[in-house]
Amino acid sequence: MSETEATVVSSLDIELIQEKIRQESAFVERLLEEVGRVIVGQKTMVERLLIALLADGHVLMEGVPGLAKTLTVRTLARAIDTKFQRIQFTPDLLPADLIGTLVYDPKDQAFRTKKGPIFANIILADEINRSPAKVQSALLEAMQERTVTIGKDTYPLDEPFLVLATQNPIEQEGTYPLPEAQVDRFMLKLSVDYPAGDEELEIMRRMSTGTAAEIRPVVTPAELIGARQTAELIYMDEQVERYIVDLVLATRDPAKYGLGDLTELIAFGASPRATICLAKTARAHAFLRRRGFVTPDDVRAMGMDALRHRVLLTYEAEAEETTTEDVVRRILDHVEVP
Repeated sequence: MSETEATVVSSLDIELIQEKIRQESAFVERLLEEVGRVIVGQKTMVERLLIALLADGHVLMEGVPGLAKTLTVRTLARAIDTKFQRIQFTPDLLPADLIGTLVYDPKDQAFRTKKGPIFANIILADEINRSPAKVQSALLEAMQERTVTIGKDTYPLDEPFLVLATQNPIEQEGTYPLPEAQVDRFMLKLSVDYPAGDEELEIMRRMSTGTAAEIRPVVTPAELIGARQTAELIYMDEQVERYIVDLVLATRDPAKYGLGDLTELIAFGASPRATICLAKTARAHAFLRRRGFVTPDDVRAMGMDALRHRVLLTYEAEAEETTTEDVVRRILDHVEVP
């Protein structure tokens, strides 16, 4: 096959993918409209949560109290016709409170399994860093393996399964820093910021009078799973694939990419999971824009959220008050875009 013929075939394939995207993405507008009845602004946060749903990954949201993190997750979950469970993480929470336990039934003289709140589709782990390591490790299996072990039995979790966790960055007393292995399991880490002035005015008007709007389920799990399968078909050119790999490699060996001054600031670069997550979320980003192919702009749009929690800095970086966002921004600005 000649290069011209291959290009024609590729173009036809992309047109077919784009037509399929137009059909499968019909629910997006309904979902955004329903969420918008409660949530004012925070468009980036809502979009990133949608991307996580499409890319089948978990999200860690960090922001000061009162920025509607919990409300956004609860609203989004209710707009999807799935089982939603909110779990308030506290220092006295036990693994059994999360995953369930074996309960002795004196009538049958046998143990029976009592399943915990983790057996839902969308889990809101509120203030996740307030629970000790035992609870974190119990959640870890569910997040990575999509299974839960109670006693000798292992139970699969229903699809879709998504953990949306929140944590407060300014209050460290009584918190347990998340293990790096668990942080890496989150596909995205979002930094939630304050709303703009006009948005805050609308929030005040909407929330200080009357009752909050009732959210109706407008999306089915079947629609969501179908959209995921379509997003996986989105074409990614080899140059874009190389660009993703270069971004991740630049966090491990910055000198190779002309960023030698970052060598002393980065203790550990991003893992191969970052490469996978960046590719998946870039496809989901293209899906939301009704495109059948991924561009470098899709990768750059997701770069910060996919990498900020996977780059570990040295004590020297902390002494210089350099943040992971500063380092990732330098890499995104410096690595050559195809």
